[in-house]
Amino acid sequence: MLTVGDCAIHQKTGESGVVIGYGHELVNNAYQTTLKVLISNQNGSDQTNLVKEDLYSEWSKTDRNEQVTVN
Repeated sequence: MLTVGDCAIHQKTGESGVVIGYGHELVNNAYQTTLKVLISNQNGSDQTNLVKEDLYSEWSKTDRNEQVTVN
């Protein structure tokens, strides 16, 4: 179970970040839980952050040692 503050990796895109919240999406007339993850973009010294939201089932928990530091 992923909770706020956990590190997560997207199974399809490989993007990783820190879980910052939850949401929901209507899929086939049923609400599905989503995760909001703060993604860190590593472009040399020019770091930008973005939030990616996708179905909970698309994310996996990852070790903090594998996670890029989010500023």
